[in-house]
Amino acid sequence: MIVEDSMRRIIGALAVSVALTAAAQAQTQPYPSKPITLVVPFAAGGPVDTLARFLTARMQTILGQTFIIENVTGAGGSIGVGRVARAAPDGYTLVEGIWSTHVVNGAIYKLPYDVFGDFEPVALLTNGSQLVVIKKDNPANNLKEFVAWLKANPDKASAGTAGVGSPQHIFGLQLQKMTGTRFQFVHYRGGAPATQDLVAGNIDLVIADQVTSLPQIKAGTIKGLAYTGTTRLPTAPDVPTVAEAGLPEFTTSVWNGIWAPKGTPKAVTAKLNAAVVEALSGPEARDKLATLGQIVVPRDQHSAETLRALHKAEIEKWWPVIKAAGIMQQ
Repeated sequence: MIVEDSMRRIIGALAVSVALTAAAQAQTQPYPSKPITLVVPFAAGGPVDTLARFLTARMQTILGQTFIIENVTGAGGSIGVGRVARAAPDGYTLVEGIWSTHVVNGAIYKLPYDVFGDFEPVALLTNGSQLVVIKKDNPANNLKEFVAWLKANPDKASAGTAGVGSPQHIFGLQLQKMTGTRFQFVHYRGGAPATQDLVAGNIDLVIADQVTSLPQIKAGTIKGLAYTGTTRLPTAPDVPTVAEAGLPEFTTSVWNGIWAPKGTPKAVTAKLNAAVVEALSGPEARDKLATLGQIVVPRDQHSAETLRALHKAEIEKWWPVIKAAGIMQQ
């Protein structure tokens, strides 16, 4: 028994020593020294996932390490984001989030994490501003005329959304607030069916993503009144910005970014940021992503500091709108 106890203590001590040695070696190894997991909090094949796969295919060549895409869906993306909030802050588990996951969810869900405070920003990636589109039979031909039509027809118009709390819904609430108009919301199970019903003439308005609405604008089946970005959309140069159309305050964007868990060393996030900048530089990357409705932000806006400032400002801007509307999910 004494011999067995001694052997157990020796084996235990050796195990602890091996673990400590491995940890010390991991700390001294240059980053990255093993595969990196990028959590995408939405299903495979969607716009967020497509951007993630395009980006990481380039980043793994730059960093010399494999990236693993992990799609963790549910609760508007909050399950996947929450997984990263609880991950080790070592740079090996990241999340690609968007305006919805890192702004809206903090206002409508009871989350076990802080959408702002529990993450380290890595890089701002793309801008996904929207197109204000109406059915082709509406008499309005520009945004000012459409707002006048809404005011003349209170509570008669309907706006399609991708669901309660979706960008189309929240941006529609902001449009009402800014213009003093009233219209009903019709909630669909995605942006595509909302746009399809707009084409059919069953609803009057959608504040739509570029992928679903731009082909219909070009086909003449709906009218594109304005783009909610600060400059005209390269793939729709004839559509004025909201500022040009007379509503400069109505600038919106479903932007994309990458975050790491809170406490991730700045040297690690800086290395990741540099890889993002390189991966998204050049006309080839920008042109490819533009066809997917993703406008790469200017090079000087990729910084972690830019993402942090934008994130904070968007929370301050949109949470009051969401809470005033009483949008809550359990």
